[in-house]
Amino acid sequence: MLIITRANASEEALDAIKEYLISRGFDIHQSTGANRTIIGVIGDTASLDEHEIESFPGVNQVVRIKKDD
Repeated sequence: MLIITRANASEEALDAIKEYLISRGFDIHQSTGANRTIIGVIGDTASLDEHEIESFPGVNQVVRIKKDD
């Protein structure tokens, strides 16, 4: 799963997203660019509700990566 933030997402908003994921046992990989931050969620994300994550302040889009069969 990829979480793409808005260009104006605050550090507090990013910290809240990361804490939410880490507290549920996921590892994350953060890639920070000039305009956006992308948080890669590592683990079985089937239990995560992308609509809930999209409701976090600063989140622009959540992209679920499909698992190959």
